[in-house]
Amino acid sequence: MSAPTILKRHGLTVGVERIDDRIFVSMKAIGTLSHDDFDQVTPMLDSALGSVRSPEVDVLMDATQFEGWEARALWDDFKLGLKHGSKFRRIAIVGNREWQERLAKIGDWFMTGQVRYFELIEEALNWLNTPPLKSV
Repeated sequence: MSAPTILKRHGLTVGVERIDDRIFVSMKAIGTLSHDDFDQVTPMLDSALGSVRSPEVDVLMDATQFEGWEARALWDDFKLGLKHGSKFRRIAIVGNREWQERLAKIGDWFMTGQVRYFELIEEALNWLNTPPLKSV
């Protein structure tokens, strides 16, 4: 009798909502992301973000079940960030690992908008829902 095959869940779930001129993207990463995971969601993100002209996109990333990337998927993620990075106002990463917090700090260096790490989803949503400061 052979041992049962253990299935490892992985994937990227994406939701996109428009609120007036703003776009809200919610994402949940599960397991170790693969190139195929990005192949599935990249066209949807490209379509949703393609017409954005200024940083009016807020992102909630649930990384509490995220374990990392395969090498090619890491490159896919990097390319996606380069392509759309200037369109983000705020990115809230909700996680439960120290490396995720460090990753958020590094991401903040490369993004036009702000990137912050949270351990509680409620705190992340409160930060995302804070209205932008009006310039005089």
